[in-house]
Amino acid sequence: MAYGYEEFKADAYKLTKVDLNAYKEQQMKRRISNLITKHGLKGFDEYTQKLRTDKDMLEEFLNYFTINVSEFYRNPDQWKMMDKDVIPELIEKFGKNLKIWSAACSTGDEPYSLVMALSKHIPLNQIRIYATDIDKTVIQKAQTGLYAEKSIAGVPDDLKKRYFTKIGNSYQISEEIKSRVTFRQHNLILNDYQKDFNFIVCRNVLIYFTEEAKDDVFKKFYQSLKPGGVLFIGSTEQINNYKQIGYVRKSSFYYERPAK
Repeated sequence: MAYGYEEFKADAYKLTKVDLNAYKEQQMKRRISNLITKHGLKGFDEYTQKLRTDKDMLEEFLNYFTINVSEFYRNPDQWKMMDKDVIPELIEKFGKNLKIWSAACSTGDEPYSLVMALSKHIPLNQIRIYATDIDKTVIQKAQTGLYAEKSIAGVPDDLKKRYFTKIGNSYQISEEIKSRVTFRQHNLILNDYQKDFNFIVCRNVLIYFTEEAKDDVFKKFYQSLKPGGVLFIGSTEQINNYKQIGYVRKSSFYYERPAK
């Protein structure tokens, strides 16, 4: 039997615990085919053999197929709403010791943005962000905290001056912001979710998932929120069946698990 993409998906899962069935096939197949071509390999079978024996190629595969496009304060109007309405409402309901999850956090732009946004309302030493991503490589980049000028373009000027240091052509985020974030590897499809979050942020990653996988993740987020907690999603995303899951839509990108 010819070894094709279906067989590759099964073997990739055994190697990485990444379920490619949860991702839109056309996009993922194209990305993986590009890697096969790049290394001069003959097909999925030969590429699988390389992934089994070449650690660097395996890391490259994980880094390449996960989508790591991120920037600080992405979609500023949505962050303004967070500052004006969402954070004050969460503090009013739960107090200042909020339990917050930045899911699929990529290179750390989002959780660090959250710390800075929260710092206008809560003392820094009371802020704690739990940040996760499937990709160990981007987690390592996030923990380093070094960013290009383009990545931090959306950061308000006062926060940029206070929390970033220019090093050559890059910008280093301060230790006082970094220390408020705990990074962990986590697979949204396979791994268990923690409970009792007041605020979950997961933006611009689920657009690459199948409808079934998205639905499953949104249900799991709902169960992970405390009643009254809020989910913040990306500007390219929507929860079509949010009422059936139980959410109340606060705006196009903010969804609440209603208080009992």
